[in-house]
Amino acid sequence: MGLVVGMLFGSLLTGLQGLMIGWVRANPIIVSIAALALIYGVTQIFAEKGTIYADPGTFPAGVKGKVAGVPIEFIVFAVSAAIAQFILSATRFGRNLFMVGSSFRAAEAAGVRTWRTVTGAYLWAGCFTSLAGIMLAIRYDSANMDYGVAYDYDAIAAVLVGGTSIGGGQGSALRTFAGAMVIAAVQVMLLLKGLRQEWQYLAAGLIVLTVIILQARGGGR
Repeated sequence: MGLVVGMLFGSLLTGLQGLMIGWVRANPIIVSIAALALIYGVTQIFAEKGTIYADPGTFPAGVKGKVAGVPIEFIVFAVSAAIAQFILSATRFGRNLFMVGSSFRAAEAAGVRTWRTVTGAYLWAGCFTSLAGIMLAIRYDSANMDYGVAYDYDAIAAVLVGGTSIGGGQGSALRTFAGAMVIAAVQVMLLLKGLRQEWQYLAAGLIVLTVIILQARGGGR
């Protein structure tokens, strides 16, 4: 029940942001920054020193284990990517989402209710993000906003490396999955070489910058 409520609550939070962006036409970057500040502030009020600890035995031991040698977290990640790809490629909502990304005005001219599509995109984003947060809480037996620090940069890098266009209209959850594997491999190699976390951030930043430049050059042609 807690898992379901957590995912629904996360979907609602991001869905409201999507509604502001799709209906009110607010700037998405400003809305995201404002929402992050509000969420972070509220969690600090209700959490003791920023952390909420789980009672012993809250999470079954099985959810931290492995299946055929594969960590549960990776299985959840793979299944989520498959579900996301199905939504994008086999549903009307997915087709509308690509259309809105390609051309907002063209989508409106074609009869797509763009505000619904944008809101739906944020709802699904919140659902999957909440699941990731819950998996982090299970791993550490506690919840803290700091657990997700720098994950946003890794996510952006994975999306770009996976070939998703910054301008919209093109992308794939499965390619993003592959992009995440590339980013993770780079981080592991840097870690094995004994480099500090700062170098991992630098590597992710360079990868993102390189992909952006390549996309810009490709779009210019």
